[in-house]
Amino acid sequence: MGVIAADELLRLPVRLHGIQLGRPVDVLLDGEARRVVGLDVLCGDEVHRFLPLAAAELSTEEIAVRSAFLLFDDAERAYYRKQGRTLRDLRGITVEDARGPLGLLRDLELSDDGTVSRLLLDADGAERWVGVEGLQLGGSARAA
Repeated sequence: MGVIAADELLRLPVRLHGIQLGRPVDVLLDGEARRVVGLDVLCGDEVHRFLPLAAAELSTEEIAVRSAFLLFDDAERAYYRKQGRTLRDLRGITVEDARGPLGLLRDLELSDDGTVSRLLLDADGAERWVGVEGLQLGGSARAA
């Protein structure tokens, strides 16, 4: 699929053979916010479930799964929320490089494998995409 902004990913339905199972409501990243590990999906039964990114097939129209059993219940979702970081929690944090603050995080651009390739920053109302090399998210090192 190429690269996709996290905001675009969150607009896609999660489907099994064309049947909508739910929609993503948050992106779950590893502890250093370098790679997406999965999605927090709000399913049709109003239950949040964890979908590992590796078990999903992304396209411009949907997030496809091969089985509904790939959507895990609370224990797995809680584990990844505790071990990692969520996009919801990262939005609005200060992004810095060695020279100082660059702006506030608004969005992430993701590669096919879930790696964060660029960040959308807001600096005094002006938004721009920047590469992730040598950046820090809210004081957390991100040496890429």
